[in-house]
Amino acid sequence: MVTFFEKYGGEETISKVVDYFYDLVLANDTVNHFFAGTDMEKQRRHQTKFISFALGGPNQYSGLSMAKAHEEMNLQPVHFDAIVGHLRAALAHFGVSERDIADALSKVESLREDILYK
Repeated sequence: MVTFFEKYGGEETISKVVDYFYDLVLANDTVNHFFAGTDMEKQRRHQTKFISFALGGPNQYSGLSMAKAHEEMNLQPVHFDAIVGHLRAALAHFGVSERDIADALSKVESLREDILYK
């Protein structure tokens, strides 16, 4: 079975999706303050590895657990939903099918409890 990662061009495509995603996130006043002072180049590389792994690519992710990474951020549902919306838009922008977007977002949704209210 071909993974999402392979179907859409691997890490090169995921990297483009992540760049576009962060352009949307950083333009959104609901969530952009969470990235103030963040090294965005490092963040983009890190997120590319994480999303690549989450979508069936090789496990190159060596970061913190979701709960630990979001500790003391006190993220609320409105923040999580904004991020998910931007990821949906980025995936759609790069021609990902609705079915594959739904599959990808269900993986993200499974992380909700590890991210919110931390």
